[in-house]
Amino acid sequence: MSVEPPSKATEVLRGIAGSPGVAIGKVVVFGQSRAHCPRRTIGPGEIDAEVARFEEAVARAQRDLREMSQRLTERSAEASILEAYVLMTGDPVLAEAVRHQIQKEKRAAEWAVAEASDVIAKRLAALDDPYLSERSHDVLFIGDRILRAFGTSVPEQQNLRLDGPSIVVAHDLSPADTAAMINQPVVGFVTEVGTRTSHTAIMARALEIPAVVGVTDALKRISGGDLVVVDGLRGSVLVGPQPRELDEARARGERHTALSRELSVSRDREATTQDGVRVTLRANVELPAEAILARDHGAEGIGLYRTEFLYIDRSLPPTEDQQFEIFRAVVETMRPMPVTLRTFDIGGDKFISSLKLPPEMNPMLGLRAVRLALSQPEVFLEHLRAMVRASAYGEVKIMIPMIASLSELRQVRVLLEQAIEQVKARGLPCADEIPLGIMVEVPAAAVLVDLFAQEASFMSLGTNDLVQYTLAVDRTSRSLAYLASSFDPAILRLIRSVVRAGEGWSCPVSICGAMASDPLAAVLLVGLGMRDFSMEAAAIPEIKEALRRVTLVEAEAVAREALRFGTSDEVEHCVAEAFAPRLYDLLTGER
Repeated sequence: MSVEPPSKATEVLRGIAGSPGVAIGKVVVFGQSRAHCPRRTIGPGEIDAEVARFEEAVARAQRDLREMSQRLTERSAEASILEAYVLMTGDPVLAEAVRHQIQKEKRAAEWAVAEASDVIAKRLAALDDPYLSERSHDVLFIGDRILRAFGTSVPEQQNLRLDGPSIVVAHDLSPADTAAMINQPVVGFVTEVGTRTSHTAIMARALEIPAVVGVTDALKRISGGDLVVVDGLRGSVLVGPQPRELDEARARGERHTALSRELSVSRDREATTQDGVRVTLRANVELPAEAILARDHGAEGIGLYRTEFLYIDRSLPPTEDQQFEIFRAVVETMRPMPVTLRTFDIGGDKFISSLKLPPEMNPMLGLRAVRLALSQPEVFLEHLRAMVRASAYGEVKIMIPMIASLSELRQVRVLLEQAIEQVKARGLPCADEIPLGIMVEVPAAAVLVDLFAQEASFMSLGTNDLVQYTLAVDRTSRSLAYLASSFDPAILRLIRSVVRAGEGWSCPVSICGAMASDPLAAVLLVGLGMRDFSMEAAAIPEIKEALRRVTLVEAEAVAREALRFGTSDEVEHCVAEAFAPRLYDLLTGER
C-alpha cells in the first residue's frame, strides 16, 4: 500500500493591508533590481554637455509618463497620479542635486542622477513620519525613470505578458509600473515595502485590485510560479495554500466582493442614520491625485487637504504660482463641493524642508505648524496668497493646525486679510469670503473651546494629535500603542465639550482624525453630537453604511453610557456590545 507524502505546510507572510479584497493566482516576480548606470567621471569640458543630457533625459521621461497618462483617460485617478509623477520628475531640488554632482563632483549624468536620488531618498527614509518616509520610494522611482530615459546605458524595464490570473510580487512598484499592467490579467499585488499611503496601495485601491504591502523579504520567500493567496483584508499572503485554505479564501473573496458591490450601489446616497439624521462625510487628502479618488468614493468635499508635501526636501520654498496650480487643480476637481486647505504642519525633525529650523530637544513641542508659520510671515503670506487665489475656482476654507491660543488665531487672521488685499491689488480674482477655522488637537484649544467658537469660522477635531497630547503618549511608539486610544474617556469628554461649544456659538464642528473612519467610533461620535466627518476616502462607503444601520436614539444612549466609564477598554466593550453584531461585515470586510 502506497503512502501519500505529507503536503508541504502553508507559509503565511504578514504585511499591511494596502487594498481590500482576496485574490488567488500564480506568482510573477517583477523588476527585482534597479536600473544600473555607468560610474564615469568627466572632464571640465564635458560639464555643459552632461547637464544637457540630463535635461534631455528628464524631458524624455516626462513625455513617456504623459503618454502613459493620456492612455488612461478613462481611469482618471490613475492618470492623475501619473501626472503627479510628471511634476516630480522635473522637481528643482532633484535637478539642483544632479547639477551639483555633475559640476562639482565631475560625474557623468547617469551617475549624477543615481547618486542624487539615492541621497535625497535616504534623507526622507530616515524621517519618523510614515507618510514622508514613504515618499523616499517616489524619489527612487523618479531617479530610475530618468536613468531609463538615457537609452542604451541602462536596461529597459521588464514588460509583463501574462497568460492567466497572476499575482505580481516586487520589491516595490511605481505608478508607471502599475499603470502598464492595467490591460494584463493581474489580480493582486505584493510588495516588500510600502504603507497604505504608498502609491502602490493608492493605485491598487483605484484599480480595485487586492494588495498587501510591506511584506518583509517577500522576494526571498516567494518564487515565480508559486500559487499564493493575497488577503488585502487581513494583510497576509499565503504561499502554497492547501485546498481547504483555497476554498476559504475564495469564499471570503466572494463575500467581500458582494459587500463592495452593495456599498458601491449606495455610495452616492446621502449619509443618514436609520431614523433620517443627516451626516456629512468628506475626505482627508494628502496628494492631488487623491482628490479624484475622494470624489469617486462619494465624498462630499475635502475636509482636510494636507499641504506639507509641497515643502519636502526643497532648497527653496515652493513659489506662490506652484502652490496655486496644485490648489486650483484640487478645488476644480471637487467643485461645487468645498475644499478645506490646511496650512503647512511643518516643524521640528518631522520634515526636511527649505525652512531652516534649529535643532530642538523636543521638536514635537517646538517650533512647528502655526508657530513656524508666524515666525516666517513672508513664507506664510505666499502660502496664504496661493490659497486665496484658488478660492476663485471653487469653495475654499482655510484651516490652521496646532492652534493653542487665541492670539495665534488672531495673528493668522490679520495675515489672511493682508493676503486677500495683496491678491486683489494685483487684479487677480478670489472669493469674497474665505472661512478661517482651526484644528482642535492641543488640549489648550479644547479647554478654551468656548472662546475659540466665538472667533473661528469652524473647528475640526484632529483626534490623532489630541490623543497624543492629552494622554502624553507618543502615538508612533509601538510599546505604548495600547495607551493611545481614541476611546479613552478623557478624549470622549473633550470631544463632547467641543461639540457643545460649537452648538452653543453656532460654530460648525467636524472631526478629521483616524477615529472618524472606524465604524464603531463613528457611531459613537454621532451619539456625542458629531454631524460632520472627514476621513480616508476609501472608508466613506463603509461609514455611510454603518450609520444607516443605527438610530440616533441608540447612538446617544450608548454615548451617555460610554461617558460614565473610566477606561478605554470599558468604553470599547460598551460600544462593541451594542453595535458590533450589526456591523460585523463592515468590521471584517466580509458580507
